Amino acid sequence: MKCPFCRQSNSHVIDSRLGKDGEMIRRRRECMVCSRRFTTYERVEEAMPMVVKKDGRREAFDRLKIINGLKRACQKRPVSMDAIEAMADSIERGLQERGEKEVPGSIIGEAAMRELHDTDAVAYVRFASVYRSFKDLNEFMAELEDLLNQRSNRATPKPPRKAGTPRKVRRKSAGAGNPPTSAPSGSESA
Repeated sequence: MKCPFCRQSNSHVIDSRLGKDGEMIRRRRECMVCSRRFTTYERVEEAMPMVVKKDGRREAFDRLKIINGLKRACQKRPVSMDAIEAMADSIERGLQERGEKEVPGSIIGEAAMRELHDTDAVAYVRFASVYRSFKDLNEFMAELEDLLNQRSNRATPKPPRKAGTPRKVRRKSAGAGNPPTSAPSGSESA
């Protein structure tokens, strides 16, 4: 390893430690020529697939593009940077598990939409509106309806109200600064 100070390649390792996330090794080195110390990091090189774009172009996978797209969708939403990085990790891990040399960009886009769908509905709709390039309002509304149906199916359904059963209306009780409530007009008794 070349010394960043004198550019000589004679150095030795003084200390090695596992990084915070356990995915890299931090090495403290000392230059044998100038005796200055410096830090290096070692990480496993992961072979990521090439991304095949819609127009047929191929480009190297870029994690930063995924993070930027997720950040844009989550802008002004209660989604932390840690959550965005976790979504990017999940997408990246999914691509590695596929074990393919080339992956269509649509696979990455759909994976990002799945992650956002489970994280924040508004961010999901923002991303989907750009990614899917809806041609008209009807397509956009159909996507929203699907999202609402999926969300309502997850919630526990309330039992249906029997026909003729009046709805319960909560009224403020008298006391503690609230004036007594009077009966609504039209229902006065004689």
